[in-house]
Amino acid sequence: MYTQNAKNMYQQNQILTASPKKLVSLLFEGSIKNLSLAKIYLDKKDYEQVNRVLQKHQNIILELQSTLNFEQGGEVARNLDMMYTYLYEQAMKANVQKNVTIIDDSIKIVKELLESWNEMEPY
Repeated sequence: MYTQNAKNMYQQNQILTASPKKLVSLLFEGSIKNLSLAKIYLDKKDYEQVNRVLQKHQNIILELQSTLNFEQGGEVARNLDMMYTYLYEQAMKANVQKNVTIIDDSIKIVKELLESWNEMEPY
């Protein structure tokens, strides 16, 4: 119990003190974590948990999408918007079809987005 509380407090502190760039990295990491959990639950045929973690992933994607600035971001923001829409739709498809390949493809995409994001200069 105490270790879980300590972990939760650490995570909350990490979020509250993070830079905007770090917050986006944390969102990508959360997305990857939930997609990875979906694979585990899918293997166990725990479809309720698959649904729960894929919905968390979708919520993260919606949050990332809501932060896009199309005026400043131009074509990059439009491309990210399309990518986020694709990832959201793929999560729905994976959830309905119980398809691990779709989840694997989404993990690959989000990892690439995270790597690209982390290589950017801080703003």
